[in-house]
Amino acid sequence: MRLDPSSPADSESESSAVPMSSSHTLKLKYMSLAVLVLQTTSLVLTMRYSRTLKEDGPRYLASSAVVSAEVLKILACTLLVFREHQCNVQAMKQLLKEEIVNKPVETLKLAVPAGIYTLQNNLLYVALSNLDAATYQVTYQLKILTTALFSVSMLGKRLSFYQWLSLLILMAGVTLVQWPSESVGEPELKHLSAGSQFVGLMAVLMACFSSGFAGVYFEKILKETKQSVWVRNIQLGLFGFVFGVMGMMVCDGQRVRDFGIFQGYNSITCAVVILQALGGLVVAMVIKYADNILKGFATSVSIIMSTLTSYFLLKDFNPTSVFFLGAVLVIAATFLYGYEHKSASSTIKV
Repeated sequence: MRLDPSSPADSESESSAVPMSSSHTLKLKYMSLAVLVLQTTSLVLTMRYSRTLKEDGPRYLASSAVVSAEVLKILACTLLVFREHQCNVQAMKQLLKEEIVNKPVETLKLAVPAGIYTLQNNLLYVALSNLDAATYQVTYQLKILTTALFSVSMLGKRLSFYQWLSLLILMAGVTLVQWPSESVGEPELKHLSAGSQFVGLMAVLMACFSSGFAGVYFEKILKETKQSVWVRNIQLGLFGFVFGVMGMMVCDGQRVRDFGIFQGYNSITCAVVILQALGGLVVAMVIKYADNILKGFATSVSIIMSTLTSYFLLKDFNPTSVFFLGAVLVIAATFLYGYEHKSASSTIKV
């Protein structure tokens, strides 16, 4: 952030306004982080429930849900831009033409994160089709590690000793969560469960790396420009829609031709689509008011909610002492990084 030199009189007149602005920004930051936790937990649980729910007829296509979420995100961002311009249609059209059509190079920069986000969103459906919500939530926190590494390499951020230590603790916690446990049952069921968990684990790991890179890349673009975050999300959504449709036709083209794009949709599916579209907007807001690593750590809070709901309501999760130890380590890493970040931000200005 740059501060222009001003006269003493100007400084006195502005000094009373700065705390209000700072306080307002702080409220927005923590409000957006709280909404992100609630949205993340709700999305994971409803997505898991929708992928394990037994119904007559074909199950909804994950690729179709991803495309539908992108369409909703584009519409929501367009409405927000419309509101920012005092509901002036002409002004909104002019802005979108200038920023999207007349700046093709800037617009094309969003193709990279859009393609990666599309892949990531499809991987999350694969993961939650093979892992319970609690295990998925804890394992997916590895995106904090990948985000930190990409932030250091791409944004030039510096992490302190305690922040690196928190990331190591995070890795240890996720490893314990994935530690194989003895289960009672038929050997064939055990083999099927192990195979399913391996597929889910690979999907989560790939999603973690894609999330880390795309998140930091998008953060870099947002902080290098004064353009509205909602306009950037429209650009991101347009590319995401194109890549999503291409992926849907390549992977599920025959099923789409046989049963249609919206096959298997119900109220639960619609809730998943809405929550996924909302997630993109919440993440954009968090990146604008906080940093990408803090966003990742904030979502760790939803582990507790996901674990309790997965055990008591979905009944697809049997916790072990090893899992609880791993979850505690992940949460401890969260607080360790958060404390270090808070103390550092009060003494160092960037």
